[in-house]
Amino acid sequence: MNVVLISTYELGHQPFGLASPAAWLRQRGHEVRCFDLSREPLDESAVRAAGLVAFYVPMHTATRLAARLVAPVRRLNPRAALCFYGLYAPVNEAWLRGLGVETILGGEFEQGLADLADRLARPAKEASIRCHSEEPRFHRRDEESALPPAERQPEPVVSLARQKFVVPDRRGLVPLERYAQVVLPDGRQRVAGYTEASRGCKHRCRHCPIVPVYDGVFRVVQPEIVLEDVRQQVAAGAGHITFGDPDFFNGPRHALEIARAVHAEFPDLTYDVTSKVEHLRARRADLGTLRDTGCLFVTTAVESFDDAVLARLEKGHARADVRELVGLFREAGLALHPTFVPFTPWTTLESYGEFLDEIESLDLVENVAPVQLAIRLLVTAGSRLLELEDIRRLAGPFDPSGLVYPWRHPDARVDRLQRQIEATVEACQERHLGRAETIALVRRQARQALGATARSATLAERPRVARAAIPYLTEPWYC
Repeated sequence: MNVVLISTYELGHQPFGLASPAAWLRQRGHEVRCFDLSREPLDESAVRAAGLVAFYVPMHTATRLAARLVAPVRRLNPRAALCFYGLYAPVNEAWLRGLGVETILGGEFEQGLADLADRLARPAKEASIRCHSEEPRFHRRDEESALPPAERQPEPVVSLARQKFVVPDRRGLVPLERYAQVVLPDGRQRVAGYTEASRGCKHRCRHCPIVPVYDGVFRVVQPEIVLEDVRQQVAAGAGHITFGDPDFFNGPRHALEIARAVHAEFPDLTYDVTSKVEHLRARRADLGTLRDTGCLFVTTAVESFDDAVLARLEKGHARADVRELVGLFREAGLALHPTFVPFTPWTTLESYGEFLDEIESLDLVENVAPVQLAIRLLVTAGSRLLELEDIRRLAGPFDPSGLVYPWRHPDARVDRLQRQIEATVEACQERHLGRAETIALVRRQARQALGATARSATLAERPRVARAAIPYLTEPWYC
C-alpha cells in the first residue's frame, strides 16, 4: 500500500514521528512517502496515489496546522483512509472524527499504524486475486464507512504497550542541515539531530498534555535502537543530538547508559536533554556525568516562580528549589534553559513584574528564550486543569478552531499585557534583537501596565554573559 506520513511542525527538528513509523511500515512491505510541511511542500501526486494518509500531531500547534489539511487532502483523494497519530490525537478524538478522520492513534503508535496499513491493504490483495474490483484496495473502507468509530477501528486509540522498536528510517526526509542548529559557546554552529530514548512521564503535572494519554506511565526505547539512530544522524552530518524525551531522567539508569555509550563512540558529539526540576535536584550527583559526556544544556519546565501557582499545577517543586538548581548548574558548568507559563488565571500585574525580576536576579536573561516571556496557559481537551474549580469557572466551551477551552483573566489588564508582550517578542525576533534587549522592552511594558507605583523596579544593570557563551538551539522550544 502507498502510505503518506505528514508532519506539520516538530520544534525545528527532523521529525522522529515520521522516521520511526516509516521504518515499521517499510518493514511490512508498504511504500512510504514522508513530508515535513515546515520545510517542504506537500506532493499532491503522492497524496492522490495513497491508500492511507497519516498526520503526526505531537503538539498543539502541529494539530491545528494538520487539521487545516484534512479537507484539501480529502479533495485530492476522497477515498484514502485518514489517520491522526501522536500525543494530541486521542485527546481530540471526537473533534477529529467529526472532520472525517477514521483512525486515531496515541501513545505507542507505531504498532497501531503498521497494523492499520496491513488491515487496509489486506482486502486489496484478496480482491485482486478474485478480480472483483478495479479499485479493490478501498473496498473494505467503503463497506465500513457506516459503522460506529469503535467498530471501524480495531487498533487501540491509546496504546501503552511495550514495543520492540525499529531503527528509524530517515530516507526521504529533508536533510538535517535545513533544521535547527546548535550554537556553541564559541559562536560556531553545528547541525542538530533529534532522537528519543523514552516516551511518556512518571508524573502527572496538572497542565501537561502528556498526562491525559500516558497518565503516569513511561516507556523506553531500546538502547541499541537509540544508538543506531544517533549513528545514522552523525553519518548525515549531525554534530549535536537533542534527546526529545519528555523527561530524560524518568529512567535515570537507562538515560545515563545511553549518554555514556553515545559519548564513548562519539566523544566530540554534544547533546541536550529535558528534565524536571525535581529530578535534576534529586540527580545532582549526575550533573557532572551529563557535562562530561557532552551535554551542553538542559531544558526544564520551571513554569512559574509563584509557589501558589506551582502548587495548583502540581509541578513538584517550589521557587526555592529553582534557585538551588540554578546554583547547582553553575557549579557543574552546565547551562540551564528554563521554560515558563507566565500568564495564568492566577497571574497579576505585580506577580508578572516579580517574575521578570527573578529572571534578572538569577542572571537567567540569556538562558531564557524570549517566547517564554509571553506564553499563556493552554487548557486543552482532557487537561487535568479542568479539575480546578477556578479554571472551570473561567473557561468557556471547547473551541475547535483553537483546540482549547478559552479563558479570560479576571483582570483584563493582564490579558492585554500578554498580547502586547507577545507582539513585542515577535517584533524583536523579526529585528533579530538579543535576549537582553528583548527583556528590557518587556520590562518597560510591564512597568507601564503597573503604573507609576510599580513594585517591580528596574534592577541595576550588571555585566551580562555574552550571548554566545550560553549554548542554544536556533529554533527555541515552543508548544
